Amino acid sequence: MSTYNYSMTFACYNQQEYTQKTVESLVRNGYDLKRLVVVDNGSKDSTRDYLQTLDLGARIFNSDNMGCGVAWNQGALHFQTEWTIVMNNDIVVTPHFFENLIGAGQKHGLKVVMPSMVERDLDYDLDAFAADAGKRMAGEVRRGDRHGVCMAIHHSVFMNAGYFRPTPKLLGFEDTLFFHELKKCNIPLGLVGGAWIHHYGSVTVKAMKKEMGDKGKGGLGDRNNKLLLNQSWLARKKSQADWKRLRREASAHEKATYGISMLGYRDNGQFAWV
Repeated sequence: MSTYNYSMTFACYNQQEYTQKTVESLVRNGYDLKRLVVVDNGSKDSTRDYLQTLDLGARIFNSDNMGCGVAWNQGALHFQTEWTIVMNNDIVVTPHFFENLIGAGQKHGLKVVMPSMVERDLDYDLDAFAADAGKRMAGEVRRGDRHGVCMAIHHSVFMNAGYFRPTPKLLGFEDTLFFHELKKCNIPLGLVGGAWIHHYGSVTVKAMKKEMGDKGKGGLGDRNNKLLLNQSWLARKKSQADWKRLRREASAHEKATYGISMLGYRDNGQFAWV
């Protein structure tokens, strides 16, 4: 990664075990923690004690849970590098992951580039799987698809589309609003098959829902958040339908070509591809 001007950031709120898994995977794969900014949103467990033991680029301790938008902005603004990798605190990276991710973005003209991923239980040999899948799918791109788990963002995106919405009560809707702004600005984005991560599955959001007594199946964000998109009901439905069709067609192509797709999960010790 010495050839790239990059930094990394993630927000955390409790869940020290998963934050540690993320950091250890970065160290194991040779990434310099001096390029990492961790923003803690008021953890009450051992997270802050753990972060104090690390030689980070920066650690920012917020007094309250300011939400992802505020935290991601704090992390991105600290270094203001050409590429900022914004990620969750419950992922495991693989060898040459960021090089493959940013390299694919540059090759394919993407300004926001996201990796392929497997979710849920890490009960398989991730490095071996990622090496094989990344080699076979190295040239594959899902233009227009997106997820908020991990993304490399070019500095020009922040200058043209802006940063994340810094509103704590959004509770997870920040990435949806960000992607909406990217679409309005015609900023090219997509998933790439040459870079893979494992994602345990939004453990912080699940813990926050439990803490708040929310037993619903959806996200934490208020249902009225969708009004911030300034779209009519019909426009929202069309946008959702277009995205689902894109994802469905891309998945069918990938499974027919490679036997796998860019998005999957573990179910009873087996891979399932979506």
